[in-house]
Amino acid sequence: MSQPDLLIVGAGTAGAALAGMAASAGLSVVCLERRALGDAGARWVNGVPGWQFASAGVALPKGRELRGAGHTFHLVAGFGPTRVSVKSHDVMDVDMRLLVQRLHDEAAAAGAQMHEGVHVHSFDGATLSTSKGKYTARYAVDASGLAGLGLLGRARPLPGDLCVAAQEVREVANQERAKEFFLSRNVAPGETLCFSGIAGGYSILNLRLDPEGVSILAGSIPQQDRPTGQDLIDEIARQEPWIGPRLFGGARAIPLARPRARFARGRLALLGDAAGQVFAAHGSGIGAGLLAARVLADCLVRDPGDLSGYCRDWYRSHGGSILAADLLRRFSETLSIDDIELLMQCGVMNPESTRATLEQRTPTLAEARAQRPRLSALAARPGLLGRATKMLAKVPLCMLAARAYPTQGPGPVWEAALDRVAS
Repeated sequence: MSQPDLLIVGAGTAGAALAGMAASAGLSVVCLERRALGDAGARWVNGVPGWQFASAGVALPKGRELRGAGHTFHLVAGFGPTRVSVKSHDVMDVDMRLLVQRLHDEAAAAGAQMHEGVHVHSFDGATLSTSKGKYTARYAVDASGLAGLGLLGRARPLPGDLCVAAQEVREVANQERAKEFFLSRNVAPGETLCFSGIAGGYSILNLRLDPEGVSILAGSIPQQDRPTGQDLIDEIARQEPWIGPRLFGGARAIPLARPRARFARGRLALLGDAAGQVFAAHGSGIGAGLLAARVLADCLVRDPGDLSGYCRDWYRSHGGSILAADLLRRFSETLSIDDIELLMQCGVMNPESTRATLEQRTPTLAEARAQRPRLSALAARPGLLGRATKMLAKVPLCMLAARAYPTQGPGPVWEAALDRVAS
């Protein structure tokens, strides 16, 4: 029977980051991973804003871990030609295999015990029974992803709240054809070309040519026979013979529903996907998980004995942007390619709003106010105008609701208010 201060289940990005943060603060930490540690977490290239690394206290990627940063991003309605181009931004393309390995190494160097190939059999509220024995701890954290362990009860997302995404780095079989593909669409090598709405409003297909190959990212909500992210990658590879064999990559289902009102109780807590801490506007949970790990680590050190402050501090610092991102996600699900074109043409979707979404931040009040006159161009489409106006009006209300997270935890009044503004 092992009895550390902190027991973490899941050694992906969020779990490994928390292990290192907590061990560096002097806690004894055991982190259990069901796979081999070399297979834990995301195994592909992911975009993470630099500010999230800085806020979490995690060193910025460099060397081979960093595959690009700040390059021009072209968001295209359908397959074109209407587009919005963002010339610079704070997003870094990160080789997640190397980031996760770095977090593992840092956690182990700080004193955390990192165990692989451990399968959890049961948890009785105090003791975790696993394939490698039993564990009890002062605190237990579930960072095991979408499936979760059910430490605080299971909350399975509905099919409509699941994005099925995939990312692959592939060889380039014909460099001239590859360059022609991008240049014919006015995209230079090294820039990102993002086709949007191609499999329903909430769907994208990203391609970027770099010296080591072509990076392809795709995602969708595959309801009503719509393709998955992997289907979209496979289809573009069939259509474009210059796209060669896969070098590495992976796929996963990402929860998009808004986060739980309470994801900690007593000495138990959820982290990352298990808590719904995902920026749903484009289904990214890597940076959000790092930020949540920092909040939880600080709570462990500051408030020993009770993790309820973790919920309060996370909601007040990051919850508003996550709630607003879910509003944008559900609005985008309603959009046709014609809708996306119109929103781009009238300036509602513009470089500033696109940059804010890429960087996983909520538009400033000034940026939100600047949208009001642009909405008048949607007068001929009252349905679209109504949905856009309602979504934009609710964004500041979500921010206020998150900042008003009750000190003693959410009650029926606050939860009812959240339902009104975030639904």
